[in-house]
Formats: sequence, structure tokens, C-alpha cells
Amino acid sequence: MAGQTHVYAGVAATVGMEHSGTLGGVFRQAPGDKGWEHLKSGLAADAEVHAITVHPTDHDTIYVGSTKGIYRSSNRGGKFEKLSVPGGDPDIWSVLIHPKDPKRLYAGATPTAVYRSDDGGDHWKKLADPHLPDRVIMAFACRVMRLDVDPNSPDDVFATIEANGAMRSRNAGESWEDCTADLIRFCEQPKYRSRIGSQTEIEGMLDGHALACSAAAPGTVFLANRMGLFKSADRGNTWEDMEIGRFSPLTYGRDIRTSPHDPKIMYAALSPAARSTDGSVYKSEDVGKTWKRFDHDIKADATMMGVTIHPRDAHQVYAVSRAGQVFGTQDGGKSWHESRLPEGVRDAYCVACG
Repeated sequence: MAGQTHVYAGVAATVGMEHSGTLGGVFRQAPGDKGWEHLKSGLAADAEVHAITVHPTDHDTIYVGSTKGIYRSSNRGGKFEKLSVPGGDPDIWSVLIHPKDPKRLYAGATPTAVYRSDDGGDHWKKLADPHLPDRVIMAFACRVMRLDVDPNSPDDVFATIEANGAMRSRNAGESWEDCTADLIRFCEQPKYRSRIGSQTEIEGMLDGHALACSAAAPGTVFLANRMGLFKSADRGNTWEDMEIGRFSPLTYGRDIRTSPHDPKIMYAALSPAARSTDGSVYKSEDVGKTWKRFDHDIKADATMMGVTIHPRDAHQVYAVSRAGQVFGTQDGGKSWHESRLPEGVRDAYCVACG
């Protein structure tokens, strides 16, 4: 299958906090096909999948983060192997391949923890405990939703936590610093206060979902959370609101990605709320200064959970809604198509391609 493109969707098979069936895991489709393959070989039957990452140069290799640990496939999901991680099978919510050294991987877990492999996933170690304070008490343990590395400073690693803000490492994860104080400062203004499932109105600002770095913005990290899109130009010391509401009626930030083809181009998945009946993909061509709606002639029936860019073809972009709709363009956004995951899929979390 070398050279072929596949789109992957990761499904948790949950409603709220409750597991609700067997249609979870990883699904695969070649663009143009009608149906989806449910990839089961080697993957735990009850694994809830939260992250899928395609290797940037060896596109047959994919990594999956799940409630049953980390899996790797060397044949595009035809068969998975479980990777040995310290402490058993941690619940993994994010998998990052280092942009400069593809042998180096990071994985984010719940409760808040980060793991690193320096040999492509054969061996892992648990990195230093970040010792973040428990500011927000939710019904679930806080989880590392996204990791990214500043390509200009390859030892600078950033992470966002649901729901406990953000942190950084200046030494490849050997130690961590809290980057949350300035996010809490926003809550001095009523418009940034939001409480759904905790004891505090700082919950919304600390409800991190995704972050991204860009070679076009050294020392800068971009954050998507419940209250919108934010950025820090000083490695997380201070934050500013990117004011996505100037460009979009949807401001709940679920995903943000930098194009692997042009570091000035970014994509964001936006919706009204965590569980909603709408969602869109927005695109910026100036490192987040301005945004325009990128998708068109499609209707998301649920929150838009993720967006991904094809590593070899800048014209291919895909997105997934929580309800299991996968949207795609192969012509740079001129036309779009929708392909629904099988009936019974619940809580689609992520999308990847390669």
C-alpha cells in the first residue's frame, strides 16, 4: 500500500463518561471508497481511541493512543502491536512525533503524565511529574490532550491539559513548568468565566483541547480551549486572546494544527460547545492573525472534533465530527465530501491521514 492515501478516524464509543457499545477503535478508508474498515487486529476490543498519528515519512506506520495504552502498526492498521509503556497500559490521549527527529515520540496521558520514546516506540520512559496544582475538580482526571514541539527550539515541548491549563518543558520533558497563571488572569473578566462540571468558574479557560507551534513563529504556542483560540509569544509566560469571534460565530476551540507544507498556514476546528449540532473548519494564512471559513456545503451534526492535513499533499484536508461524520477536500477546499462512519459509532475523537 506504499504511496496510497488512507484516512483514519478514532472512536471512543462513549456517551458522556459511559462506554456504550463495541463500535469504538480505529476506522480506515481510502478516499473515494464508500465504506469504512474497522481495524481490529491486535487492538484491544474495548479500546477507546483518542489519538491517531501517522509517521511523517514512513506513512505505513501509525501510532494510536487509547484507554489500553499505545499501539503501533507498520502496515497502515492492518495489524497493531501494543507497545510496552512503564506502569502497564496508561490511558493515552495524545501522541506526538518530533518534527526534527521522527525516532522521538511523546505521549500524553491521564492522570496528567507524559511519556517519551527515543527509538520509534520500542522503549518508553515516564517523564518527570509536572506537579501541577489541582485547580479544577472535574468528574474525570485531568488529561494531556495535545503535545507539540517548537521546531525552532527542538527541546521546547508544550502541552495542554483538560482541564488544567498548559505546561512547558525546555529540556525535552525532563522537567516541566506551569504556564497557566496568565490564562487564569482572563477570568477577571466575566466573559471568560465558564463552569460546567467543576467547583470553579476558571474551568473554561483551563479546558485545553489542542495546541500547536509553527516554524514561522519562534517561541510562540497556539492554544485551543473552550473559550476560543489563544496564543503566547513568550513560550507560555503570557497569553493573548486571538479573538476568533471576529471571524467566526463559533468560538469553542477543539483543534488547531499547523500545515506541514507552509508554517504560516493553520487550521482550527470550531463549534458552539462540547456537545452541539454544528461545527466548522477555519483556515489562517498568516499564522493566526486572520481566519476564514474553509469548509463549505457541508453540515456537521455535532461538534467538530479534529482536523488534519495530508503530509504529502497540501490540497487534502480532513475533519471529523463527534457524531462520526468525516469531511474531506482533495482540491484545497474548492469541493468537499462527507463520509459517515458506520451506524452505531459514538464519540469520534480524532482524524488522521497519510
